[in-house]
Amino acid sequence: MARSLVTGMGCVTPLGMSVPEFETRLFAGECGLSAVQRFPTEGLRNPLAGEIKVIPPSPAWAPTAEADTPDLRFLAAAVDEAVRAAGLDPASDLARDVACVLSTNFGGAAMLDAIGPSDVPPLSPLLFDTGLRMLVDGLGLRGRALVLSISCASGTSAIGLAAEWVRSGRAEVAIAAGYDALSLYVLAGLSILRTISTDTCRPFDRARSGTIFSEGAAAVIVESHDHAAARGAEARAAVLGHADTNNAYHLTAPDKNGEGIRLAVERALANAGVRPDEIDYINAHGTATLYHDATEVRAIKKVLGGRAREIPVTSIKGACGHMMGAAGAIEFIASVLAIERGEAPPTLGLTDPDPECDLDHVPLTARRAPISTVLTNSAGIGGGNASLVLRGV
Repeated sequence: MARSLVTGMGCVTPLGMSVPEFETRLFAGECGLSAVQRFPTEGLRNPLAGEIKVIPPSPAWAPTAEADTPDLRFLAAAVDEAVRAAGLDPASDLARDVACVLSTNFGGAAMLDAIGPSDVPPLSPLLFDTGLRMLVDGLGLRGRALVLSISCASGTSAIGLAAEWVRSGRAEVAIAAGYDALSLYVLAGLSILRTISTDTCRPFDRARSGTIFSEGAAAVIVESHDHAAARGAEARAAVLGHADTNNAYHLTAPDKNGEGIRLAVERALANAGVRPDEIDYINAHGTATLYHDATEVRAIKKVLGGRAREIPVTSIKGACGHMMGAAGAIEFIASVLAIERGEAPPTLGLTDPDPECDLDHVPLTARRAPISTVLTNSAGIGGGNASLVLRGV
């Protein structure tokens, strides 16, 4: 089995329009949440969101006719940064057997605000394949290509699948990316579900009332060890293993015993060949919804036992919001940065810890810590769970 290495990363987030800017602001404890300006928010549960105020321009390779909506601009910019950070030339190195896995919750749904939901059925394939076609056509990709939309577990699953393709020899290089954009259509539905906070995002806090959604994209280049070595590429981390599960419990409510998350964590560790006592940091899903935070904590304690109380377990959603289909991908990038810096990012919004969330959640300020092996978790509406294990190189 080939070793799956991360050789490039890129992002567009409310905390920064590149990985270096995102890193600086995340570990400095800054918050990227603000009032939405792009569309009216009357009637929504909260006008606060992780809105990107300046839409990035499309890179030269992106087909102009397709990359003309905010979500596709985010996706193209993040992939372009990741490709260049990996030392690949979009004009030549990608015109071969390069695979691509995208993740999105509402891919293309922002266009429904303009054309009307009745004109394009919600969740239509016409919406979801536009980003994939943009990358395949613009970059000349000829490998396997797939779009995942399994709610908020999508980004983590996409990276896990890309790494599996590389490990199994189905691809030497794979692009994995998640993307989504805010829209009135999206936030209206999420307001009805009452998943949005009444004030701000407070993971693991006693006063938490829901999450704050945001937009953007995050992309990583996953490459086999041999392919990276042959071209002298520098690896930033290794993807050791992953797992996906489903609660099979309820469409929107989590299983309060956390069995689905527990299974995802256990299976990811087994797939990676990593013992629970080897985990140095957990990037939690940590949405700040009432039931899920405590459920995830219970699941972590079941798998890691006493080790769970000895390591930082944080959520970055208080800083950059819940980036929907990009959430797992940006949290993977934050995990790589935590390894490189030897520092756990803070959990913003956590001022009064919930007694049920009794792990080391690193409130408000980043903390130095020896971090080599990381577990990152995601979960979503529909009961999907995904976990990834990564390690420094």
